[in-house]
Amino acid sequence: MSLLQCKLGTLSLKNPVTVASGTFGSGKEFMPFYDVGQLGGIMVKGTTLEKRLGNKPQRLVETCGGVINAIGLANPGVDYFITNILPEIKEYGSEIIVNISGSSIEDYGHMAEKLSIEGVSALEVNISCPNVKDGGIAFGTCPDMAGAVTAMVKKNTDKPVILKLSPNVTDIKIMAQSVEDNGADIISLINTLIGMAIDVKTKKPIITNVVGGYSGPPIKPVALRMVYEIYPVVNIPIIGMGGIMNTKDALEFMMAGATAISVGAANFVDPFIPLNIIDGINKYCKDEGLFHYSEIIGIAHQ
Repeated sequence: MSLLQCKLGTLSLKNPVTVASGTFGSGKEFMPFYDVGQLGGIMVKGTTLEKRLGNKPQRLVETCGGVINAIGLANPGVDYFITNILPEIKEYGSEIIVNISGSSIEDYGHMAEKLSIEGVSALEVNISCPNVKDGGIAFGTCPDMAGAVTAMVKKNTDKPVILKLSPNVTDIKIMAQSVEDNGADIISLINTLIGMAIDVKTKKPIITNVVGGYSGPPIKPVALRMVYEIYPVVNIPIIGMGGIMNTKDALEFMMAGATAISVGAANFVDPFIPLNIIDGINKYCKDEGLFHYSEIIGIAHQ
């Protein structure tokens, strides 16, 4: 096994560095920059049962150290993804993790069934999007609803199921335990915080949706704390994300308990950051004399 080989239950990645859904398209958008097959996994843009146009613009604004978005899950729908996108990206050599959303629990079941096909390595279940009126964060802030969605997806697929949790809850441990109890194979966290920005000239909210999901370096301490909190209370792997900009950030998440990490908003700053982190983790392990990177997972708890 290589120094960076990553095992997330039955999901195997060549290294523990993935890219977060909504920040990397389907992967093909980044092929002009580098071979995305070097990544451990690609969490593709959020996909829904039907085509979505998303929210009205303006739906993205740069703010103090990060960005606020209210895209609203704009995407061409799962059938288009299966027919027109998946055949190309599954040849890239990176594990394809499809992020799915729904307006009802049944939607998640239908999505899981449709995507239980060759080329899809795992499903990431988005129950934490703050930018849609139906479903989304409504499922991600209620332990019973989160558990029901998890059970529905598990019932309709044999793929590894990753539950993406929202930070916008009182106790992240309760949410993590609920999805684990209902069959989740992996947990990814965190999705965006809820934020807003106001134009002082127009005296109105900048984003048409008024509020949106806040991401970027300022949310890292919150994300790190949540990974640290759930690591002792669940027995399934964690993919940590939220403001990761460099190798040091990634190592912090691993020491808090993450088996893998995902790079999000940093892709907007420099598309090469995920590759730099892969090289950085590899160098760190060699400098520290480690046989495998997993020796540091959760080490901050000792």
